[in-house]
Amino acid sequence: MANTIYVLNGPNLNLLGTREPETYGHATLKDVEALCHGTATHYGLAADCRQSNREGELIDFIHEAGAKKAAGIIINAGGYSHTSIAIHDALIGVKLPAVEVHVTNVHAREPFRHHSFVARAAFATLAGFGIEGYRLAIAGLAHRIGAAAKA
Repeated sequence: MANTIYVLNGPNLNLLGTREPETYGHATLKDVEALCHGTATHYGLAADCRQSNREGELIDFIHEAGAKKAAGIIINAGGYSHTSIAIHDALIGVKLPAVEVHVTNVHAREPFRHHSFVARAAFATLAGFGIEGYRLAIAGLAHRIGAAAKA
């Protein structure tokens, strides 16, 4: 499992492509997952992509990643980023390197989006790159864990 990264997406990300496309773009969650699988493979890693609208299920995924000794976690906790101390605590508890991703630039949006509990548990945060942020997050995580790009 040490070559597997968990890519976790939180509430409403299942609506990518149809939810406010002027804000979130036209790419779908399926597009995100395909991008993540391809990028992970480029680094000799595997992406285990999951989405849930339920906070407890996201926490269970984080615990599973820890128990299976995953290489790390990429997480877009959606609205839970700004509210969930429990997700923060789960990320801290499993002691895996984590990168927070946001499709939009949350700092250019409503003030309530400017604070993230998840960011405090991650070694990096990417925001505003659209779904390309997932590719950048995987590249950063790969670098952090010493996984080199394959030719």
